Amino acid sequence: MNNCYECGEKLILKIDNEGNKVQYCENCKAFRYPIFNTAIITAVVNKSKNKVLLIKQYGKSDYILVAGYVNKGESAEQTIVREVKEELRLDVIDYEYMRSEYFEKSNTLMMNFISVVEDDDLSNISDEVDKATWFSFEEARQNIKKGSLAEKFLIKILDKLESK
Repeated sequence: MNNCYECGEKLILKIDNEGNKVQYCENCKAFRYPIFNTAIITAVVNKSKNKVLLIKQYGKSDYILVAGYVNKGESAEQTIVREVKEELRLDVIDYEYMRSEYFEKSNTLMMNFISVVEDDDLSNISDEVDKATWFSFEEARQNIKKGSLAEKFLIKILDKLESK
């Protein structure tokens, strides 16, 4: 960020109260800390941990992982439970944080989790999801959108689950 998001003035570097060099707007008299989105992306697995759920959304033909933005006042863990319930009508009974990665296209920090759901009934998915399908791990590797961040996260998760 080179310019203030409030007034458009050019930002300068200034030392804040904690001794950090931070961009500062002399016009607004305010420090301008980086702003970005935060989201979760999760590989939903069944209780037996031998199948993974991939979805299609927004009329696209590729399978992806369940993902969603973290709302104000919400933890990443709360977001997982909410997103899986909203999109798939499934109850998350366990989850594990894996890793994060910045996704430049949407200016988003993506936090990756494995989530385990109570049952595998897909008869009541929401209209936010075009299609949801349970896959074996090998089938999931073949069907996930190639070259995507979802594929990168999924491969790490499957490698971890298969090593147990």
